[in-house]
Amino acid sequence: MTKRVLVVEDNELNLKLFCDLLRAHGFVTEPVRDGREAVARARVFAPDLIITDIQLPHMTGLELIGRLKLDAKLRNIPIMAVTAYVGREDEERIRAAGANAYVTKPISVVRFVGEVRALLPRQADESADAALAG
Repeated sequence: MTKRVLVVEDNELNLKLFCDLLRAHGFVTEPVRDGREAVARARVFAPDLIITDIQLPHMTGLELIGRLKLDAKLRNIPIMAVTAYVGREDEERIRAAGANAYVTKPISVVRFVGEVRALLPRQADESADAALAG
């Protein structure tokens, strides 16, 4: 069964990059450009993972993580934060908010995909590997 990833990112280039990388590894993606829309979209899309930027307009990624964790339907979905904040205090603050993983920008493709794989079963990767081989 293909894993579904909701990607919340306001920068169009980063949003495209993240979605393209995930699709290349066999995931289904749902792009969202605004944290205000993310909770409603997550309830409909039913993702297996949520990836969010921390610096979003209108609602920060930390606020979004808080809202996701308060929602009974969404609170158990793993969250990966992607941010330009690189300090140790930033990582601690983001993890304390409820993020399960933390990747800094500019991203390392290997680290980005590795963190996604660590949060989700390998099923999607194996189907992508088979598709690339075939």
